[in-house]
Amino acid sequence: MISIDDVKHIAKLAKLRFTDEEAERMAKDFEGILEHFKSIDKFDLSAVDLNKYEDGLKSVIREDEVRVYENKEKLFKNAKTMRETYIEVPKIIE
Repeated sequence: MISIDDVKHIAKLAKLRFTDEEAERMAKDFEGILEHFKSIDKFDLSAVDLNKYEDGLKSVIREDEVRVYENKEKLFKNAKTMRETYIEVPKIIE
């Protein structure tokens, strides 16, 4: 059973905030998702060949191209803070 405290803990880790009503709704939604996974776990997949679609597949890799973007002002217009030519981002590790 997912409790409201579990939802609030997960929200804190994700840097989200929920009201008690929203946390209660999320707990019910999480329970529904977990129940769905429990029903999927009941399927017998022992006869499924995991390598069936492996033959003939190959990775598609594009070549890297170095391009100079001339309009730096337009390029960085959405950056909140800049230091020289670097975008500064807030520290996320606590």
